[in-house]
Amino acid sequence: MSRNTIFLTCSIVLNLLLFHSWYFHGQWEQSWTKSATAEAEFVASISCSGHGRAFLDGSILDGKPVCECNACYGGPHCSVFLPECIADADSGDPMFLEPFWLKHAASSTIVVPGWHRMSYEFNDHSLISKELDAQIRKLHAVIGNAVTDGRFIIFGVGATQLLHAAVHALSTTNHPSSPSRVVASTPYYPIYKEQTEFFNSEDYKFEGDTSLCKNNSGCKGNFIELVTSPNNPDGQLKKAVLQGPSAKTIHDFAYYWPHYTPIPALADENLMIFTLSKLTGHGGSRFGWAIIKDEAVHQRMLTYMNLSTYGVARETQLRVLKLLKVAVENEGKEMFKFGYQTMRNRWRKLSKTMSLSKRFSIQELETQFCSFSEKVRGATPAYAWLKCEREEDKDCNAVLHSVNITGRHGSLFGAESRFVRLSLVKSDDDFDLLLKRMGTLVSQENNND
Repeated sequence: MSRNTIFLTCSIVLNLLLFHSWYFHGQWEQSWTKSATAEAEFVASISCSGHGRAFLDGSILDGKPVCECNACYGGPHCSVFLPECIADADSGDPMFLEPFWLKHAASSTIVVPGWHRMSYEFNDHSLISKELDAQIRKLHAVIGNAVTDGRFIIFGVGATQLLHAAVHALSTTNHPSSPSRVVASTPYYPIYKEQTEFFNSEDYKFEGDTSLCKNNSGCKGNFIELVTSPNNPDGQLKKAVLQGPSAKTIHDFAYYWPHYTPIPALADENLMIFTLSKLTGHGGSRFGWAIIKDEAVHQRMLTYMNLSTYGVARETQLRVLKLLKVAVENEGKEMFKFGYQTMRNRWRKLSKTMSLSKRFSIQELETQFCSFSEKVRGATPAYAWLKCEREEDKDCNAVLHSVNITGRHGSLFGAESRFVRLSLVKSDDDFDLLLKRMGTLVSQENNND
């Protein structure tokens, strides 16, 4: 056998051995995903009678995860209805989208190994995933609800953190004797007042309703106006009231999605805040983002975020990236169609019940052309802004308590106590019980007339 033949034979054998080692060793290396998948699928298979869910991080009994039941259900498998329980319409927990994610478990699942993103920073020394930044811009382009070209994007631990970062960034820092006045139009989201007062900064203070200063010559100084559109609690599309060089505006667009409102146009504001919770329903992931026009404001917000939390968890950013990829599949039609139809059906059912009442009323909302769905449609708000019409029903929440309903008191929104916010975004169980209890109140009213 020639030397060349021997060399060629050895080369072939060596390459075969290397391929064999790479192939089988590689397969073995990846086997850790199988155990993670098996564990997750086992927990997902646990039956909780459709009224609860078992979780990987939940309680364990006899080596098996325990069902965590929806409100008003109990028992080992959540099969027992608790008739005397409270219908909780207070929380804005957006569980109405859970059925969509159950259907799309495969496409929305991620596996996070122990070595994933252990560093404080990404390779470019930033705290923000460039892929997620790009996905957010794609999302807004698909929905057509916000301009992102030429803008800065910053991530936060939910919209709550971003709201305070924005107030901090826009506040006056060189006039401690004249702090910026934070205002919002009544009814306003309670966290604006609560958060501003809690931090008790010398640079800003909460002044209440915007209208009190619009035409008041005694109201001087710098203003930061918080504008929520659609508004929480009444679902109205809002615009800034204050104008001029002394007025700065933060636009809270948490609900500016086709689930809740027609999208009449691209929002093109200086500072816009969005949140994952009301978009996909993942409130527990604690993720929000701000779209900022001015670089100086962006830098001040970035400094705030770096000093307060040093960015958003890498696991959260990875999960959000996966979720948003599902959200924009097929130009976003599937998820937003599901969300819109669910909210539309809930609003129609509640409206039908309330139409039989003279004691209670809910807000009226106009129809508009929606550029996303390309049709004229009505709003499908996240909340019903309920009003007790009788003079004697000054505390509307107390009236609801008589049939075991709890909502959010109108006074928290700067409004009268005869208003109550009722959440329509919770689970099917929560909404069905709320509708049943409201039906009981209306029946009592009609039987007494």
